[in-house]
Amino acid sequence: MAEVNVKKVKTSEIELKERLVHVGRVTKVTKGGRAFTFAALVVVGNENGVVGYGLGKAKEVQAAVQKGTEDAKKNLIKVPVINGTLPHEQYGKYCGAYVYIQPATPGTGVIAGGAMRAVLESVGVKNVLAKSKGSSNPHSVVKATFAALAKMRDARTVAQMRGVDLDVVFNG
Repeated sequence: MAEVNVKKVKTSEIELKERLVHVGRVTKVTKGGRAFTFAALVVVGNENGVVGYGLGKAKEVQAAVQKGTEDAKKNLIKVPVINGTLPHEQYGKYCGAYVYIQPATPGTGVIAGGAMRAVLESVGVKNVLAKSKGSSNPHSVVKATFAALAKMRDARTVAQMRGVDLDVVFNG
């Protein structure tokens, strides 16, 4: 598989909104009884093309969410958003989760399932069609969605990489 150029973003420059995707309760059985901990999957984004995800684990839900948010701020990527939608269709895969993301016309809205919806809304996409196949594990679906979004390129980037004019990209 080809190496993807992912543009990293600095956290200090932007204001991010967090979305809690999934909270899992983990039980460890010890001789003293059951020990409960929580794992929180959090997606952060500025709703203008910057998004990240993170996992936080703690003995309390609030602490796990806070750790997840801090982890998400370390894994930010920049996604091209054009007129409220994506530049082109894209597939993404992570373990057993497969996702398909397709741009949509204005007025369509975000048609996507739970974990994908949180990621796409955090990016700032207003009109998109998305389908998740295979595993419905929120962790895998979020990572597959990020794999698809990381491969997105707008026409200007493609023209720059090829070293040609923008008209050549559109007209062949």
